[in-house]
Amino acid sequence: MVLVLLTKQVSVMDLSDILFLFLALVILVLYLRLMRKNRRLRQLADIANSSRRTAAEAEARNRQIKQEMTSNIAHELKTPLASLQGYLEILLSDKPITDEQRIHFLQRSYQQVMRLSHLVHDVSLINKAEESADLFPREDLDVRCVAQLAIEDLADKAAEAHITVHNFLPPLPLTGNQELLYALFRNLIDNSIHYAGTGIEIVIESYSPSPSSTHNQQSNTYFLHFYDTGCGVADEFLSRIFDRFLRIDHGRSRQSGGTGLGLSIVKHAVLFHGGEIYAKNRPQGGLEFFFSLSN
Repeated sequence: MVLVLLTKQVSVMDLSDILFLFLALVILVLYLRLMRKNRRLRQLADIANSSRRTAAEAEARNRQIKQEMTSNIAHELKTPLASLQGYLEILLSDKPITDEQRIHFLQRSYQQVMRLSHLVHDVSLINKAEESADLFPREDLDVRCVAQLAIEDLADKAAEAHITVHNFLPPLPLTGNQELLYALFRNLIDNSIHYAGTGIEIVIESYSPSPSSTHNQQSNTYFLHFYDTGCGVADEFLSRIFDRFLRIDHGRSRQSGGTGLGLSIVKHAVLFHGGEIYAKNRPQGGLEFFFSLSN
């Protein structure tokens, strides 16, 4: 009888211990889940805060870029506007001027108007490429033909500087945007005409990272090489050569009538066509660009 009572007591105690352990285990599991959930919430909160910081930094950077661009545009507008004002004041004044002087001032005024027109066009093109690239239509083009069109449009300027432009590109079919592709080649050629010196050569050719072909069949990508045999660029400017309104030679740039946006447009045109671009000085002399274009 005593043995039976002791057995029952032990059984009751074991059952209580088991129940206690079970409840403790349940509490522990719930606690761990809660801790894991809190840790996950903290991680999500950290990610959200990091995203907000990144977005705020990006917004501040974009705002700074726009402010710098606005300031640069205002600066670039001052010179042609001041020149125009001066020429028109002379033409409208009562001071006697000869017909030769009148023609000279009108020609100068026309040059400044064209400079303003180019600036407005280039700024509009960059803004559209950065903020509304999907608005550029795509069509079937031949890269060689577009490059040749730019060469022909700049033939007179090249001839004045005794510059020869060679288009060694083979037919390269591409689904792209005519305006951007034309701007790419025109600005590269124009840049060399203005800054590389006189009596030089400009060459446009294709190449291949592999010796098999100039066309990468797998990625449907073309690799192009543009170079001139001119004076090149100081190494300190190469890393910033695609920056907007970069002035390597202030007097010469203004004299040439450039907007300072040409090579920035070149980079945007390459990026639009899924490519990459970089520039370096040639060992033989001159500046060269390596870039790719993809369908």
